[in-house]
Amino acid sequence: MSKKIILSGIQPSGQLSIGNYLGAIKNFVNYQDTYDTYYCIVDLHAITVRQNPVALKENSYALAAWYLAAGLNPEKCSIFIQSHVTEHAEMGWILSTFTQMGELERMTQFKDKANQHKQNINAGLFTYPALMAGDILLYGTDVVPTGHDQKQHIELTRDIAKRFNGIYGDILTVPEPFIPKVAARIKDLQNPLKKMSKSSDGAGTIFLNEPLKSIEKKIKRAVTDNEMNIAYDEKNQAGLANLMGIYAACENKQIEEVLPLFEGKGYGDLKKAVAEKVIEILEPMQNRYNELMNDKAELDNILKKGAEKARAKASPTLIKVKEAVGFIAPS
Repeated sequence: MSKKIILSGIQPSGQLSIGNYLGAIKNFVNYQDTYDTYYCIVDLHAITVRQNPVALKENSYALAAWYLAAGLNPEKCSIFIQSHVTEHAEMGWILSTFTQMGELERMTQFKDKANQHKQNINAGLFTYPALMAGDILLYGTDVVPTGHDQKQHIELTRDIAKRFNGIYGDILTVPEPFIPKVAARIKDLQNPLKKMSKSSDGAGTIFLNEPLKSIEKKIKRAVTDNEMNIAYDEKNQAGLANLMGIYAACENKQIEEVLPLFEGKGYGDLKKAVAEKVIEILEPMQNRYNELMNDKAELDNILKKGAEKARAKASPTLIKVKEAVGFIAPS
């Protein structure tokens, strides 16, 4: 039996955080052995917010390097730059004509980003979900690992696929969203009511490439509460729950499995254990990342091969879509 297909992507904007690793990339590594996997560096999406061109290039390389340092194997999965596979832009445009204005207006992420970037509320920011649908549907994707903040976009992708199929027949695979149970949403260490963000000021964010001593200090200074007992309560003990989530994700365990380890212990014990686990994971990753970033030729080679594999999968779908809508194939 053929493997089910997974596609996921991260924007090359800002520095990656431990939230990106534990909430997404760590799971990517697990999927590559059981799924047909495509991991995209979504630079087309990144430019919906104005980017520094030099930083965008460097961040794209950095994201590829972190993918590899985390354990992604280019022999088992396709790692590629979105703009290197031109089918994404074509598919996104076609699917934008199957996406209703009212649907786009309801997207909460558009509202949030428009509020954050009032000086640049561009058309691409508005039609972002149609391009995202193109990303997903190009590969016959069965499963899309996603966070809660992207689930609305996956639902729209499903609606677009069903709408297209309803007109032209069974051409596009309707994907299913998948939200990991553990650490799907790592929170800010200083404000555990909001998601840890790679675009934050950094006080409550653990960046993958920051010094290990700095990481240790941030975890030890993490906000907890005044309850003085270790329990998992996202409402009343959000900071503590966040630390428990980080520890559980590092250990590949459920919260229920790690709670007994801290029975009768204090917050300091938990913070020390979390810091040790995070550093244990990040130290070898940082070493490998630095090696890769010093060998851009190797990264270029891996990204080229990844794009070739991705195009081989995406092109047949785009051809079917073009034929369905009535485009003349080039001679």
